[in-house]
Amino acid sequence: MWVLAVILIVALLIPVAAILVDSPLGKSFARRMEEGRGDGQGGSPSELRDVKRKVEMLETEVEDLNRSVSGMKEELQFMQRLLEDPRRKKPTS
Repeated sequence: MWVLAVILIVALLIPVAAILVDSPLGKSFARRMEEGRGDGQGGSPSELRDVKRKVEMLETEVEDLNRSVSGMKEELQFMQRLLEDPRRKKPTS
């Protein structure tokens, strides 16, 4: 009787273990074990340099995009003024 119970428990634990290993939690645990960082903190200096470089590059791109957007905003305002009253002329100095 006990042998049958042990066989049944082992048979039921196999699919449960497979589901847990294939889950996102299991994959993340395996990735952590593979990297050798059980605590989830830190990182190699080269990884930190890469991340820092990417952040600086993204900040530069955001600044460029902000300049482009402000230029487009000025152009749109100019076009709207022209479309509102094309015959109205500004006084010349």
